Amino acid sequence: MTEVTVSIKNRAGIHARPAALIVQTASKFASNVWLEKGTDRINAKSIMGIITLGASFGTPIRILAEGKDEEAAAAAIQALFEARFEED
Repeated sequence: MTEVTVSIKNRAGIHARPAALIVQTASKFASNVWLEKGTDRINAKSIMGIITLGASFGTPIRILAEGKDEEAAAAAIQALFEARFEED
């Protein structure tokens, strides 16, 4: 299992557009991908799950990926967070 911790850098946090980008990216990979905020773990391929996390600016998020392309999946999701979901 690959684990990466990121923080939300865009001021608006994770709303519909960033959630859609995460789902689109995660869905490209065969691996299972999850996002964790505190004790909540959601499937990164579920837009409703991501939105219900209620993740705002500065919130630490753990990206967990498991499967044959887990490292690439985690890196791709991490890149979205680092790029502020192309916002700001």
